[in-house]
Amino acid sequence: MKSTKTTFPITKVREQFPALSRPYKDRPVAYFDGPGGSQVVKSAIEAIAGYMERGGGNLHGTFPSSWETEEIISEARSAVADFLNVQAKEVAFGANMTTLTIAIANALGKKFKAGDEIVVTEMDHRANVDPWIMMAEDRGLTVRWVKVDTETKTLDLTDLDDLINEKTKIVAVGMASNAIGTVVDLQPFAERAKKVGALLVADAVHAAPHLPIDRDEQAIDILLCSAYKFFGPHIGIAAIKEEVFKDLEPYKLTTSPSYYPDKLETGTQNHEGIAGIRPAIEFFAGLGEGETRRERILSGMEHIEAYENRLANQLRHGLAAIQGVTVTQAGADVPKTPTVAFQVTGIEPGEVCRKLAEEYSIFVASGHFYASTLGDVLGVNGSGGWVRAGLAPYSTEEEVERLIAGVEEVVKL
Repeated sequence: MKSTKTTFPITKVREQFPALSRPYKDRPVAYFDGPGGSQVVKSAIEAIAGYMERGGGNLHGTFPSSWETEEIISEARSAVADFLNVQAKEVAFGANMTTLTIAIANALGKKFKAGDEIVVTEMDHRANVDPWIMMAEDRGLTVRWVKVDTETKTLDLTDLDDLINEKTKIVAVGMASNAIGTVVDLQPFAERAKKVGALLVADAVHAAPHLPIDRDEQAIDILLCSAYKFFGPHIGIAAIKEEVFKDLEPYKLTTSPSYYPDKLETGTQNHEGIAGIRPAIEFFAGLGEGETRRERILSGMEHIEAYENRLANQLRHGLAAIQGVTVTQAGADVPKTPTVAFQVTGIEPGEVCRKLAEEYSIFVASGHFYASTLGDVLGVNGSGGWVRAGLAPYSTEEEVERLIAGVEEVVKL
């Protein structure tokens, strides 16, 4: 991951996010809660409102608003295809990543039998753990866990060849920890899964706003993310390899389409939300250079990554220098998203967040963030979890300094 200093058009970026003009307690809000849901880019807001203002229509109609809805969905699939480097026909939408994963797990489970195995990790958000565990319980499968090394704050791959074996059907791994930011090297999982004929399921919800993704190059079979984490609406996204998707048998109504990707999209979709996906992805492209949208997306993400990492380093160093503050993070040699989890000695994380909001207009969140197993392993759940601060391309150096100063004052008090 790049961390070199680069010129970044922060003013241009901030102008695209209306929420940044919101005041609280007579100060502009500093949003550090992006890992739980980013602010929405103006072009996506306008697309959502525009769809509703023009008059929406359901699919397969013989009138313009229906045709327009189908075109919007097609454009959204195409944009996601460029974002993740997949085929548009491999992209399905849903209420959120969790709902899609439950549906996919139940569908795949029809092909499994008692004695088969699945692999999950202690690092992951429960959305890439519990759907697989529930399916395993229903089908009599064995669940195996990749443990976290509590010293390095990374996954322990020592027993990977034993954990992923000839009985393994699913290997579910998050691309990055939504709690502490550790970026996971998927290559060992992909190589081992391929060797034994297992499917690799990657949770990219936290990774997608910060890291370039290439599903096929990374040998991922099922990739999931959510547009509301990368400046768009609350829509879940699944990008499933065609050879897997065509044989998938999701639970659905008998009258629903039997072809992919539609067969996974149960019920009427959030059409107005889907209208906001393409503009959200094109936000990345607007910061990049290149002849194709994919090239511009990758270039834009490179600029964002360098900027966010610079701010994240500023934040990590500033917090670590405060006596009484403990930052939970992997070592300097481990790639991380710009997500910083910390605790303040003697003060419950939720109270830290409340003080930062009320006294400094800084919005940060507390808890285990659904990475509850990680919180248990690292021993923080009993004390309220972490305070989590996430950087976004609209974050500024001034906001980072305000957060550091605010935490210093909270510690003094």
